[in-house]
Amino acid sequence: MHARTESDVLVVGGGIIGLVTAWRAALRGLRTAVADPEPGGGAARVAAGMLAAVTELHYGEETLLGLNLASARRYPDFVAELADATGQDVGYRACGTLAVALDADDRAHLRELHALQTRCGLQSEWLSGRECRRLEPMLAPGVRGGLRVDGDHQVDPRRLADALVTACERAGVVFHRSWAERLTVVRDRAAGAVLAGGTEAAADQVVLAGGSLSGRLDGVPEEVLPPVRPVKGQVLRLTVPPAYAPFLSRTVRAVVRGSHVYLVPRENGELVVGATSEELGWDTTVTAGGVYELLRDAHELVPGLTELPLTETRAGLRPGSPDNAPLLGATALPGLLLATGHYRNGVLLTPVTGDVMAEVLATGVLPEEARPFSPRRFSSVRQEQPA
Repeated sequence: MHARTESDVLVVGGGIIGLVTAWRAALRGLRTAVADPEPGGGAARVAAGMLAAVTELHYGEETLLGLNLASARRYPDFVAELADATGQDVGYRACGTLAVALDADDRAHLRELHALQTRCGLQSEWLSGRECRRLEPMLAPGVRGGLRVDGDHQVDPRRLADALVTACERAGVVFHRSWAERLTVVRDRAAGAVLAGGTEAAADQVVLAGGSLSGRLDGVPEEVLPPVRPVKGQVLRLTVPPAYAPFLSRTVRAVVRGSHVYLVPRENGELVVGATSEELGWDTTVTAGGVYELLRDAHELVPGLTELPLTETRAGLRPGSPDNAPLLGATALPGLLLATGHYRNGVLLTPVTGDVMAEVLATGVLPEEARPFSPRRFSSVRQEQPA
């Protein structure tokens, strides 16, 4: 006979989204468990941690912008609460972002982005190339102009994940350090999961928060299976020796030859350079081409970067959804909820996701700000498609 454990909420997936959901649910008085062999792992170990609601704005994503801004506003209080609960600093920096252009085409694109930001009521300031270099003297002399966005900040996702593990433990969250292999469905209701080794983790509600793996749990009915896919991103980490400091004072980003590149300086001297975007399924190989392209593009922005020690190369998988927005809340299967599909914005959306999921788990009501992101927006499309 296999062991059986019971809880009010079982969260499948222990990345930052699963962890914040579990922590917030536990604080609402729900007996909560997390199933993951390595809690605190996942895409957050690779992510750069930009909290870039303004500079990440894309055409057609104005609805998502509202959720991103709501989460960005919560970040200072969120990290303060997390620090109080754990005694751990998550590396939150209100340092701002500078998005720059290297040629006339990039400059025109940035001008269009600035106009979109202005129409959306966002704060960004157009700077000349000279003004950009005055802010960041390490920038290449060819920089043609840029956007200064003081409201876009950063956090260290690895430290954030570690702190969330500690917060969960102190809030009484139970960790099942193994994979969930199959969703348990009893009388047309999600009722927990069978874990690797045969343990049955029974629960009144199940949250599928497995990032890019969320669509691969056995036993989930096809009509509620989340439509998430893996999008590969390669990221580099360099170290700024004390003799070179300060190297950059804020995040610097640009589009170089059609590819997005960003440089995120940490207070501890680390410099994160990312990120490729590759539709290659489940491949997480770090490639020579990916590393070369990132270093080449970053060097065009900041030539002095090639003097720095290269200390780490990593590849991770972002959970992409059909509209690049998250799936939050209840599915058509009673007892099964989703918190996945955050794509580029998982770290940014951590505070609001925790609040939204705790509210719907505790009350059954999805908060107004999250209703455009209900998983049911995709199930209705499936039902309308001809057989």
